Amino acid sequence: MQIAEFPGSTISVRRACQFVLLGFATLFVQNGARAQVSFYTAVDLALRNSAQVRIGAAEVQHAEAGVMESVDAYKPSFSVGSSLGYSYGFPVGQPSVYTVNAQSLALSFSQPDYIRSARAALLAAQLQLKDTRQQVILSTALDYVEISTTNQQITALDEETGFVRKLIEIESERVDAGLDSKVELTQARLTEAQIALRRLHMLDQAELARARLAHLTGLNPDDLVPEPQTIPGAPEFSQQPEAPPVNSGVEAAYASAKSKFYNALGDARQNNHPTFAFGLEYNRYAKFNNYSEYYLRFQHNNFDIGIQITWPLFDATRKARAKGSSAEALQATAQADQVRDQAAEQILRLQKSVSELAAQERVAQLQNELAQDQLDTITTQLRLGSGGAPGAAAPLPKDEQGARISERSYFVDMLGTQFQLMQARLSLLRSMGRIEDWAKHVPPTTTPHP
Repeated sequence: MQIAEFPGSTISVRRACQFVLLGFATLFVQNGARAQVSFYTAVDLALRNSAQVRIGAAEVQHAEAGVMESVDAYKPSFSVGSSLGYSYGFPVGQPSVYTVNAQSLALSFSQPDYIRSARAALLAAQLQLKDTRQQVILSTALDYVEISTTNQQITALDEETGFVRKLIEIESERVDAGLDSKVELTQARLTEAQIALRRLHMLDQAELARARLAHLTGLNPDDLVPEPQTIPGAPEFSQQPEAPPVNSGVEAAYASAKSKFYNALGDARQNNHPTFAFGLEYNRYAKFNNYSEYYLRFQHNNFDIGIQITWPLFDATRKARAKGSSAEALQATAQADQVRDQAAEQILRLQKSVSELAAQERVAQLQNELAQDQLDTITTQLRLGSGGAPGAAAPLPKDEQGARISERSYFVDMLGTQFQLMQARLSLLRSMGRIEDWAKHVPPTTTPHP
């Protein structure tokens, strides 16, 4: 390439070089932006950025504040104020320069129950946060594995499309030569259209999974390129029947019911039980008021300290509140039992599903192996130029392409079955409360994901 000489050509060449270098740098940055994200990194980012986890953490902080509030009722509170003013005639108030107050709860038969209720609520919030973390890990893992699996399926479909197009070329030539009917050519074109439709569906699935994963991790969807070798191996389960474990969601439900029970007990003890409160007050009255004209031995400094005792003999509002709290405790206990039963049923259903999907995976693997063996047989016969049995006709090139198409189709089906099995296993792990331990396992870099 030659650059024409004209005034200022040196500056133009320099600018041209700068634009070229800038273009290369931009291309390098764009290519580098699609860096691969490991499975562990995706899970860690999801636990840090997920809105569900942040909501759960805020609920834990709220419950911690509730515990502090219930305990701090025994701690004295101090306040300082002023009601400075001028009075005329007989004093109708106590205009003071400043006032210091201190008061606290000294003894209550209900407060210990309220403290136990707040601590049980804190435990429920912590367990619920743990359950939320496990759900986020499950969602992240499923989206990550789905993207990885779908990428492999799309690659296989692209290879299958190439074989179909070769088959269409062969059939077109055979139809033109009068060796085959147009039906076989139409069938090949129909296969190509079906593969294109299936590929489009998988692209949509991958895009949706990438969008969900981006929302969980806070990354750009275009930057989510998975590393299949970093995915931990599929979890295995014992064939021996085990007692269904209690996951953190069930434990959180029972802790919440326990909190409501203590709250109801505290409301019930509000009736017919005295409450003792400690109080302290100091007032400094102004000297320019006319208190001394009406009060004997008036002084400006005043101080009092004592215990206030309140004994509710009859309070219909408190009785109604205690009755409502007792009903809430019974409802929460029943709901916890319902959550426990649903979790046990879900674990049993997932265990049966894992067994069925494992059998389906075995069938899909054998179908893929059979298709591969048939392809090997046909390619061998084509190379030798003979049929499989004595006197049998040798296979044609279109038979080879048909075998390759069948093998790729079964391979895609096998990948889909493996993903369904992985999905069922991870869901079972999540229901059993063990998915976080599985996600922390870092597989060897030489072990590929199936």
